[in-house]
Amino acid sequence: MKIGDPNKRHEFVLLFDVRDGNPNGDPDAGNLPRVDPETMHGIVTDVALKRKVRDYVQLTRGMPIFIQSKTALNALIAEAAQKVGAEKDSKVPNEKTRTELCNQYYDIRMFGAVLSTGEYNAGQVRGPMQLTFARSIDPVLPLDLTITRQARTTEERMTTGETEMGRKPIVPYGLYRSHGFYNPFLAKQTGVDSEDLALFWEALRNLFEFDRSASRGEMTVRGLWVFTHDKAYGSAPAHRLFDLIRVTKKPGIDVCRDFSDYQVEVLADELPAGVALESLV
Repeated sequence: MKIGDPNKRHEFVLLFDVRDGNPNGDPDAGNLPRVDPETMHGIVTDVALKRKVRDYVQLTRGMPIFIQSKTALNALIAEAAQKVGAEKDSKVPNEKTRTELCNQYYDIRMFGAVLSTGEYNAGQVRGPMQLTFARSIDPVLPLDLTITRQARTTEERMTTGETEMGRKPIVPYGLYRSHGFYNPFLAKQTGVDSEDLALFWEALRNLFEFDRSASRGEMTVRGLWVFTHDKAYGSAPAHRLFDLIRVTKKPGIDVCRDFSDYQVEVLADELPAGVALESLV
């Protein structure tokens, strides 16, 4: 059983941390790091994680990505529809257009997309690879730090003094965990092959290596465990497999400020029959 086999079912556990950075700002909260207000556990959305995979694939392989900001999505759908000779305003999704878009764009093959938003109807694609929100192992404490800058953008603002005030939201430290699921039956529909799957694991391993910024200077993938079933329909429930990866604070640690403050236990001896486990990080 290989993690690159697109005809097998896979689940995975992704572990990453952040130090003095903002892993996923909330625009409705002044770009403060996202948190669960009841528990104060940190949150990173699945959309943010998929964005980093898309960016990695485009940057390192030069592969076209559908979900991007340079070209209107309806224009990309229309281009694919015209290529296969599809008609406008069809109430029935055009399968040839859908297939063409899956062939062209890695992120449609892996994550799916809504392709019925314009004059050409290609329906919807359910992606075989799905991720959960990442949630911090322990509560985090978002900070909104005051910063200053000397640069000003207009002549009028030059008269207000030598510096201007600004804000920089961060989390001092947080260890986050996300789960993922790969459906081989949907993969057959979108055309995912072994190279696509191998590239996805590579992207997860290097999720933050080419995504550095002033607010994400120290984000690190700390663990990636992939469960592979010997059957397409699976040999065990996903939640049972996730329970085999346990992350807890070390004894005597009250507030974690480093990955070394945690202990990770992998219960490989309790793997169900028909499931293999591979650690990629």
